[in-house]
Amino acid sequence: MLGSSSTTVKNLPLKRRLCFLLKLVCFVGSVLIFCEFLIYYVVIFQCRWPDVKGGAHMSEKETSASVLKAIILADTHLLGEIKGHWLDKLRREWQMERSFQTALWLLQPDIVFILGDVFDEGKWSSPQAWADDVRRFRKMFKHSVFTELVVIAGNHDIGFHYEMTTYKVNRFEKVFNFTSGKLITRKGINFVLVNSVAMEGDGCAVCRTSEAKLVALSHKLNCSQQKPNYSNKRCSDVEKLPASEPILLQHYPLFRKSDAECTGEDSAPPEEKNIPFKEKYDVLSQEASQKLLWWFQPRLILSGHTHSACEVLHAGKIPEISVPSFSWRNRNNPSFIMGSITPTDFSLQKCFLPFESRVFTIYCAAGALLVILVLAHVQLLTPPFYFAQRLISKHKAV
Repeated sequence: MLGSSSTTVKNLPLKRRLCFLLKLVCFVGSVLIFCEFLIYYVVIFQCRWPDVKGGAHMSEKETSASVLKAIILADTHLLGEIKGHWLDKLRREWQMERSFQTALWLLQPDIVFILGDVFDEGKWSSPQAWADDVRRFRKMFKHSVFTELVVIAGNHDIGFHYEMTTYKVNRFEKVFNFTSGKLITRKGINFVLVNSVAMEGDGCAVCRTSEAKLVALSHKLNCSQQKPNYSNKRCSDVEKLPASEPILLQHYPLFRKSDAECTGEDSAPPEEKNIPFKEKYDVLSQEASQKLLWWFQPRLILSGHTHSACEVLHAGKIPEISVPSFSWRNRNNPSFIMGSITPTDFSLQKCFLPFESRVFTIYCAAGALLVILVLAHVQLLTPPFYFAQRLISKHKAV
């Protein structure tokens, strides 16, 4: 009987240590699960599809049938083998994968558009590196058959104009089924996909082909909309398309002098806003911009490339939305655009992803608390109540 009591006393400290260790593991695991998984659900759950005109008076069935729910994001910049550190790759790709998959699960979009610069090193990657980048992209941005994914070429995918080759363009087109001047029509809504890198205007082979397709598509759309300057004779043999005014999707923004007029928490930093943009590098040239506006007279333009948000009006009536980068490597506060679109109207809403600084703050606070708990447990840190008790005992002794 006495031996049994002695064994229990000896085992008590070991049981306490194991219990404390188990609590620490649970604490660390809970922080990791929240910061690396649950936080994406908490943040994206707050995003809501915007209403379009008349949408509030439609039934749920009518709304789902007539309104196209689109997610638009840009500049994912999946790191390559040359400049991409493995830890940076692991972190950024996990963040984007969790954000994308969570958004698909919670928001259930009909279609997703990625506005170029999918890869960071597509402009110079070898065939083996390209195949690896594509494999990782497909894993991160996998989607169900109920959601369509449309990807547009950017300068980091096929190179700036002076780096762009037919081989790189064909390689991208083969993977993503993308061609400049391609029309996608969904629920009566016309989307025009533009290879803005090929809008150089110097008559290069890729540029000529791209512009010819855009001109032909412009003719079809104008005939379908029965524009006053298009006679029935000119349109007699033209395939009729939905009469909806098109939405342009491209990587480069149309020409603007700078981001000086851009506002919002995800616009360019103050020190960068007044830096003049370089034509054919930061934005399209004035000539190319005027061509696209003249050819298509779009009701909306969506672009990327600058990594910052901006909204401008062209010709005083045509809005262009520059979509910020989807990667935390380029921004502390990435986001994507949610669009509710009909053949005659649209409404856009921004959905912010978790701020990386806030995740870092949670980790720092959890780490500090963990250190305090460990020090208190091994009695290297005197608990406050014990310190106060000692002070009271000394006072009584005096």
